[in-house]
Amino acid sequence: MKHRAIVAAAVLTSALVSGGWLMERGSKGGGKDLATRARLFDEVLQHIRRDYVDTLPDSTLYRHAIDGALRELRDPHTVFLSPRRLTRLEESTSGQYAGVGIQMDVGDSGITVIGTLPVSPAEQAGILTGDRIISIDGKTTLGVTSEEALKSLRGDAGTKVHIVIERPGIDARMPFTLERRKIEVNPVRHALLLRDSIGYVDLAMFSAAAAADLSHAIDSLRNAGARSLVLDLRGDPGGLLDQGVSVADLFLNDGQSIVSTRGRGPDETRSFGDHAAQLWADMPLVVLTDSSSASASEIVAGALQDHDRAIIIGTATYGKGSAQRVFKLEDGAVKVTTALWYTPSGRSINRPRRPVTDDEDDDPAPKSDSLAARPKFKTDAGRVVLGGGGIVPDIEISKRAITAEDKALQAALGANVPKFRDAIVQYSLSLRKSRGVTDTNFTVTPAMRAELYRQLQARGVDVPRAVYDSASPLVTRALSGQLARYVFGQRVEFSRNLRDDPAMVRAVELLAGARSQKELLARVPRKLEK
Repeated sequence: MKHRAIVAAAVLTSALVSGGWLMERGSKGGGKDLATRARLFDEVLQHIRRDYVDTLPDSTLYRHAIDGALRELRDPHTVFLSPRRLTRLEESTSGQYAGVGIQMDVGDSGITVIGTLPVSPAEQAGILTGDRIISIDGKTTLGVTSEEALKSLRGDAGTKVHIVIERPGIDARMPFTLERRKIEVNPVRHALLLRDSIGYVDLAMFSAAAAADLSHAIDSLRNAGARSLVLDLRGDPGGLLDQGVSVADLFLNDGQSIVSTRGRGPDETRSFGDHAAQLWADMPLVVLTDSSSASASEIVAGALQDHDRAIIIGTATYGKGSAQRVFKLEDGAVKVTTALWYTPSGRSINRPRRPVTDDEDDDPAPKSDSLAARPKFKTDAGRVVLGGGGIVPDIEISKRAITAEDKALQAALGANVPKFRDAIVQYSLSLRKSRGVTDTNFTVTPAMRAELYRQLQARGVDVPRAVYDSASPLVTRALSGQLARYVFGQRVEFSRNLRDDPAMVRAVELLAGARSQKELLARVPRKLEK
């Protein structure tokens, strides 16, 4: 009955919280309607307390009332934060947490280490890529979720966690005792020098050190010979507003606008501009985006596009163009949207939603992404860019499409997809142990795919061979990535993936030989003006 009780509480939340708010404010606002709604709140609450089939404590009613009221705003960014969620938010914006520094893949066979963070307790203890964690503090890792694994390994700085691992090539299990400490996550995940003197930087988040770390990475690439740059913001969920502004500041000139916010109060209506000369004015720049680029990522992409400082390649961004404030409460906090963001040309970053009707139960769908329906704006150089929410790239390149053969394999695997993943990991580890792959430029052969199929059958996964073979490109990509990761490390895996990345391939084509941003801009068709 517990689930039904919560549903009932949620259905009544709008009335409960509206009434509660009006009771609190009634003496100030006055009016017959306010008093009526306050009485309605009391009546509904009394009926739930007295007549509902399940007994509900007032604490449950009020908590779900809060959640319901916020949900009715249809704003996914205005939420109540429990103390645990507040801690996770602070970790994500600071880029720090207390733990042991293990990067892991969680599957049916437990936890496999895919890497350790530099100077972390795990690295210093000698934990290696490919190690399989079989227990944490005496509890098996079989069947744990990613969230449960993270919770087990993280904790207060100075506390200890005991893990037992199995290492390929070593028969005996290996126990480790690791002392948790503050871990700093570098916002820059990868910085590589590619062919044609093209630098590449992958910015994972806009935490407190984002601008400083990005600047250091680009300077290092410059010293190594980079003369142009790809800034990858795909999958970057954003973070701190000031870091979004600071990152854009690195590429723009003194006095150029970056973003403005507009809200109800004077403190929420502000403009942010560049305050220093750009550091790498001679470097042509491409920025990669996708539907997971959000928040501060969109501020940077929008500002650089509006000022013609970067060519944007990929897919339209998420459309999270709003600013939030976190208000601490006695038990947790509430994160409230207080303003919307606008790019220098006046585009709203926020993706609009259609109005909500009184009889509508589901979340309203976003408006169509049809380019024809979007308003047009002009960049500094007169190029047409599109508004309507999110940042629309100058060159749209979608992610690799899922083929009919891919879908057929996924359907044949069904609930055995985790076993498929585990089989790939274990086969990769066996090849590392036997030194079956020694060259970073290895090719996945038909024999490798056949052996993987044999191992799937040994695990009880019965997939028709014709279906498996028809999806060989998908199998090859999956096996190639895991082999690179577990045999040579994440850096080699990442480099190989970039070579087959459609957006990255297009970026390299455009940047090859480009001596200035103006020359790069001239290579981009101006299709939107038609």
